[in-house]
Amino acid sequence: MNPADVAQAVPVAHELSFFGLFWQAHFIVKLVMLGLLTASVWCWAIIIDKTLLYSRSKRAMDRFEDVFWSGQSLEELYRSLQSRPATGLAAVFVAAMREWKRSFEGSGRSFQSLPQRIDKVLDVTIQREVERLNSRLTVLASIGSAGPYIGLFGTVVGIMNSFTSIAASKNTSLAVVAPGIAEALFATAIGLFAAIPAVLAYNKLQSEVGKLQTRLEGFADEFSAILSRQIDERIGGHAGHHPANAA
Repeated sequence: MNPADVAQAVPVAHELSFFGLFWQAHFIVKLVMLGLLTASVWCWAIIIDKTLLYSRSKRAMDRFEDVFWSGQSLEELYRSLQSRPATGLAAVFVAAMREWKRSFEGSGRSFQSLPQRIDKVLDVTIQREVERLNSRLTVLASIGSAGPYIGLFGTVVGIMNSFTSIAASKNTSLAVVAPGIAEALFATAIGLFAAIPAVLAYNKLQSEVGKLQTRLEGFADEFSAILSRQIDERIGGHAGHHPANAA
């Protein structure tokens, strides 16, 4: 190797650092890298937020079930929850109780159709809660599926730019080719860096949503059965004007 080649090889090592690869990249490749890094930060923000949300939701459901099955009056529990925003099982309970009370406050409603109305309210409330839990998860799915292709686009642009530079310099030595190829592949690496956690987190978080949805639907079925028994008692003339205890 002659001195000129050695002199060219020294800066190449510096340019092959992560910062050097980014700084020397074509501006389109830079935009791709910045976009993917921004998407990665966005993904991790969603992952952390959803993980904390699902953990809080589980604890809230546990606390509500402890209170609900403790034998406390449904009327007292409803009064304690109706004045503040409710989520999870509390939202399902409040929605059903609100429909129950409206049926007795209004004079034009059919008492026999109350179970169907309560079931409809329960279904709508559960759907709303699941949508809240699922919000922004599609961002993870989109980044997980599109991230590698966006990185590949940056790679293609980088390789095209490298070949153009090789043709202009008429030099095909490894010292000339390596930096351009490395910066091109770096875009693909960033795409995978953004996509892989997004895909794994999406599958995990979707599983958590499924578990929470199962708990919501299970409680709705149990509470609907409790209210149905109350309705049968009222129709038979054996109950008062308000639902009794949950126990």
